[in-house]
Amino acid sequence: MKSVALHNLGCKVNAYEMDVMQQMLQEKGYKIVAFDEAADIYIINTCTVTNIADRKSRQMLHRARKCNPDAVVVAVGCYVQTGEEAVRQDEAIDLAIGNNRKKDLVPILEAYLDRRKKAENGAAVPGGAECADCGCAGADREPHTVTTEIIDINHTDAYEEMKLARTAEHTRAYIKIQDGCNQFCSYCIIPYARGRVRSRREEDILQEVRGIVAAGWKEIVLTGIHISSYGVDRGGPELSGLLAKLHDIEGLERIRLGSLEPRIVTEEFVRQISAMPKICPHFHLSMQSGCDSVLKRMNRRYTSREYFRTTELLRKYYRNPAITTDVIVGFPGETQEEFRVTEAFVRRVNFYEMHIFKYSRRQGTQAAKMDGQLTEAEKGRRSAILSEAEKEMSHAYRSGWIGSTVKVLFEEQKERDGRIYWIGHTPQYVKVAKESVSSENLGNQIVSGTVSGFLEEDILLLK
Repeated sequence: MKSVALHNLGCKVNAYEMDVMQQMLQEKGYKIVAFDEAADIYIINTCTVTNIADRKSRQMLHRARKCNPDAVVVAVGCYVQTGEEAVRQDEAIDLAIGNNRKKDLVPILEAYLDRRKKAENGAAVPGGAECADCGCAGADREPHTVTTEIIDINHTDAYEEMKLARTAEHTRAYIKIQDGCNQFCSYCIIPYARGRVRSRREEDILQEVRGIVAAGWKEIVLTGIHISSYGVDRGGPELSGLLAKLHDIEGLERIRLGSLEPRIVTEEFVRQISAMPKICPHFHLSMQSGCDSVLKRMNRRYTSREYFRTTELLRKYYRNPAITTDVIVGFPGETQEEFRVTEAFVRRVNFYEMHIFKYSRRQGTQAAKMDGQLTEAEKGRRSAILSEAEKEMSHAYRSGWIGSTVKVLFEEQKERDGRIYWIGHTPQYVKVAKESVSSENLGNQIVSGTVSGFLEEDILLLK
């Protein structure tokens, strides 16, 4: 039985796909071990959303090679898809599998292992040849080559069907409903890594969720590269219809949405979903900038006024919804005045949380060719300013729940000052703790209680 160590980088889509790949390996009899252990095979599900993500992907691949120089190191996913030339030259990698081939991981891997075994049992290479992977004059080793399995992702309309039966998460399961993106924001490499919008069959999603619920999970998170586009490749948006059918599944307690495009949040859409109590009032609306001139250069296709209108709609139909977002600072040409407009706008919206990114120059995108590239120091300064604003808004939002009755889905235990607490989340994704009494097990249980204050800076305390 060969041992396999896996490591995932990047988004929730990657996390879903890694869960399925692990599931497929286990079904074939592979032994899953921790990534820092010696393993026969290492599989790294890579990310390429920023330069830092590329670097982390390379670092994990090289860490795997260092853990066991004789292991098979497999690079999978987005970094492979967009960086094929660099991947082919990387001596840490043996096998590279691009997107839309992850479902074939096991047969691809086993075919590679079979070829490798046959080669090892064959004749040695002529003496004196230098090994490309380590530089030694190894007479018994062939030059290092990387086997690649990469399709032209930009010219496929096939959704890569994968099915999750279980997940490493204790209480929630990420459910992938679509892949690809047609937006082509000027800074974003992801359409080139994931291809065009491809929607999963509705019945396949419903069947998967029914199985997950039957296995004991109470909460699902719908994820994809651009879930607001679900169904557009079939003639029109279908997200609200899918939500209605998911809402009817008996035993499913919570439905959480991944990142939404602001333009999908119309009054009709909000009215429809607000009538479905299982849908969590936690909405991640991707923003990127609060300044119209920057939004235009980003090719975001909405204005700050239109964005603000979506937040007003959500607050009209929901009591105190959690609204979170992404912001990019230091976009090419972003002036001090444009940045100040964004700073004022995020405070006006009053987000619960913000994910703040320093602009990352990605070759192959329109923004990479733009004038006015800012220094890392200036991007860091602006990031720090928004981070401070985010900290203030997050604390205020959490404080607003003190004295309120909330429902918490508990997930795990945590020790603090010699006491044991159960930790979970409200529908708004606010983290809450409840002190454990004797040996009670609150795992995967929904419990109501009154918020009495803070346990920690980002954890509320339940009576």
